[in-house]
Amino acid sequence: MAISLTELDDETVRSMSIGAVFSDFGGKINSVDFHRTKDLLVTTSDDDSVRLYDIANATLLKTTYHKKHGADRICFTHHPSSVICSSRYKTDSTDEPLRYLSMYDNRCLRYFKGHKERVVSLCMSPINDSFMSGSLDHSVRIWDLRVNACQGLLHLRGRPTVAYDQQGLVFAVAMEGGAIKLFDSRSYDKGPFDTFFVGGDTAEVSDIKFSNDGKSMLLTTTNSNIYVLDAYAGEKRCGFSLEPSSNTGIEATFTPDGQYVVSSSGDGTLHAWSINMRNEVSCWNSHIGVATCLKWAPRRAMFVAASTVLTFWIPNNGKLNPESGARDLVAVAAV
Repeated sequence: MAISLTELDDETVRSMSIGAVFSDFGGKINSVDFHRTKDLLVTTSDDDSVRLYDIANATLLKTTYHKKHGADRICFTHHPSSVICSSRYKTDSTDEPLRYLSMYDNRCLRYFKGHKERVVSLCMSPINDSFMSGSLDHSVRIWDLRVNACQGLLHLRGRPTVAYDQQGLVFAVAMEGGAIKLFDSRSYDKGPFDTFFVGGDTAEVSDIKFSNDGKSMLLTTTNSNIYVLDAYAGEKRCGFSLEPSSNTGIEATFTPDGQYVVSSSGDGTLHAWSINMRNEVSCWNSHIGVATCLKWAPRRAMFVAASTVLTFWIPNNGKLNPESGARDLVAVAAV
């Protein structure tokens, strides 16, 4: 039975359980991303693989290996078989290249060079060919898929984390001391039009996400705190503290309706909260240790959690297929 995302409620969220498991990775999964309009998921791993999945049928479509550069952060472009991927290995002494990859024929379409240290944040504009990268070299670079040269450069303090809002009109950059700066994506050279602070928490922000309606921002910090902010006024709507994990980050995600937050935790559990009620709706054992990657699919009643194993979570309709040794999706609830 297809469950519309507008019908997500506490009972549906509580019923989420593992519907598929992929355990053939040769190391930690570094990054996951869903395509905005197609039923596709892409992952990167310490085994240098980039993997493409059909999420409606829980099938692996393609695996490519990138031994020279490795595979760290990843995001889809607008084309369903093209991705942007950051490197794990330096191939020369100067640059940490970003690569524009075609999964269809395993070709690198373009290199983007400029960052001197590892890229820790990567996101694609929802409306055009622009994308952004934040690096440990304390810079954010703005690129265009069609040209090699960097289109814009912001120098910042600390570890920069970047995100576009769902309309592509605004982007957020988190920097040292818990500051969140908002820029107009058409005139970012004029500087930020607003700056927010998460009061009392000066930990670095490791991840930012905007809700689909653009009204809320979700911040995850390096000390395992999660905050939901009003994206217009910067006021804290709610905050949650999770168990820290040494040497591993956690990730949190909005549901597509913006009513719930789901997060991993350093103790190997997953949690769901109602934003409006500010209460915990559910807590699950992840069954995979600490999930360092966690995202909810944009068009489905489904999320993925990943450590060295990738799991698909759906409303209580998964069953074990003893033939494959993995769990198959009976159906992935769609809009």
